[in-house]
Amino acid sequence: MTVVTPERPEHPEHPERAASGRRTRRSRLAPWLLAGPFALLLLGTVLVPIGYALYLSLFTERLSGLGFDGPHDVFVWLGNYADVLGDAAFRDSVGNVARYALLHIPLMLGGALLLALLLDSATVRLRQLWSLSVFLPYAVPGVIAGLIWAYLFSPGVGPLNDALPWDPLGSDGVLPSIVTMATWQWLGYNMIIFYTALRTVPRDVLEAATVDGAGPLRTALAVKVPMIRPTVFVALVFTVIGSLQLFTEPLVLRSFTPSVTSTWTPSLYVYEAAFVSNDYGRAAAASLLLALACALLSALVMRLSTRRSR
Repeated sequence: MTVVTPERPEHPEHPERAASGRRTRRSRLAPWLLAGPFALLLLGTVLVPIGYALYLSLFTERLSGLGFDGPHDVFVWLGNYADVLGDAAFRDSVGNVARYALLHIPLMLGGALLLALLLDSATVRLRQLWSLSVFLPYAVPGVIAGLIWAYLFSPGVGPLNDALPWDPLGSDGVLPSIVTMATWQWLGYNMIIFYTALRTVPRDVLEAATVDGAGPLRTALAVKVPMIRPTVFVALVFTVIGSLQLFTEPLVLRSFTPSVTSTWTPSLYVYEAAFVSNDYGRAAAASLLLALACALLSALVMRLSTRRSR
């Protein structure tokens, strides 16, 4: 009798080892899947526009011959940057923004921090109502808010024109007017940020300060404010960037007063160069210089924040 021995099947891979291999491949692929949407957005909304602006800033349009052939692009290397830095209008716009930032940043951040501390105290009632009422100006679109303030500042029509000790649309009063408009709109936004950070301060720390004899003012200045210092510095960074990019308020007031020129801020300077003068090379160079200033100031503030935290 012949005994037929069945063939042994090949030993498959160990199931635990196979599962471990699949998990390893998934773990390697997961970071790319999670970072992919962010990388695409960063590439499409930041890196590509910056690269295209850098390309435009190296060229300018010039006429050849008698001009019958029309304008053509000419490579000027850093010529547009030199023209922007040598332009008195651009330097004046930087000076206007600097004076605006010196007034706006302390008023807005100081006022927002003060209101947040008052809301966080135990003496304030109807906190949600107060926070909503202060936050509402942020919900108003900037152009509409600018038109409302322009009406309030208009001579013979607006009630604030005669009530203020200065001419709000004059050459010396337009800067405080713009500071007032921007502070009114952004005060509630930063107050909500500070108030949310204050709610995360441990209650036992505040109770310990009270037991040690610290009053409300000392507790606010010596305990609460130091514990939310990182939040304050983050708000400072965004406020500095927003100040350098000031655009809406002077753009609206430009239609109501000759004190605000078409190049009153660097953003208006870029707008005028690109969409009025059609000088895209100069506009791109000015925008990149503005972006560089924002990056340097932001890095400086963050470095000060890190050193202060240490």
